[in-house]
Amino acid sequence: MAGMKKRTGFSPWKPHYKLEKYSKGVGPDVAPDEVIEWDGNMMMNAGINAMLLLLVGTGGTDFDQNNGYLGVGNSSTPAANTQTDLIGTSTARVQITALATIALETLTFVASFGAAAGNFTWEEVGIFNGPSGGTMLTRSVSALGTKAAGATWVLTITLTIS
Repeated sequence: MAGMKKRTGFSPWKPHYKLEKYSKGVGPDVAPDEVIEWDGNMMMNAGINAMLLLLVGTGGTDFDQNNGYLGVGNSSTPAANTQTDLIGTSTARVQITALATIALETLTFVASFGAAAGNFTWEEVGIFNGPSGGTMLTRSVSALGTKAAGATWVLTITLTIS
């Protein structure tokens, strides 16, 4: 179209991650041993399609408290928008522990990986709408450390669209 300017370098999608690592239990009076925060991920083609179907009410599975899962894996393979699952040889998914909350154009997912969940090196994380299979909405790759048996790690993913 004549006279239209294309916006470059603009992304309305702003993902933020926070990983809180606890070795001595989790509670209101317990401080995490370590907190890691990072930004950036890739939306998966299937996740975008699922979101659009849900937006217009033509079907699909929600990413809500009943169906929402955060997954982790041990692969450092770069994200590609055609991926449909985590790539690691070790992976784990945990149902979100708090209702996916929406406030000020922001959607927040929280999941707690308890003593027996995800005890391996974490290098990839994603959002899913099922405990297995389902649709992967996003994937991020970052070296996060190795979770030991008995530890609890709390993963929070915040998606802002503006």
